[in-house]
Amino acid sequence: MALNPRREELLHALAKVRVYAVRLEAALDPAHAAFTGKGVWVGPVARDFIAELAGRRTRLRSLTQRIIEELENELRATPERVVRSSTAW
Repeated sequence: MALNPRREELLHALAKVRVYAVRLEAALDPAHAAFTGKGVWVGPVARDFIAELAGRRTRLRSLTQRIIEELENELRATPERVVRSSTAW
């Protein structure tokens, strides 16, 4: 039995995605903070914009976590070891 190369690839991909996920999840934070922290822009159009921004921020975080969950599920379903192929020698 040998280490499963597919599992190693998934581990590597998951590590990279987690790093990118942190950046993605925070991407809209500065804009959100600017528009919700003080009266930068007021009125009905501003409220609609802030609601849209907040919704997109939440959706971005949710989708990012879904990508991580999918990779984790795939990793759990992938055996750690596989039988070596005789053709590989």
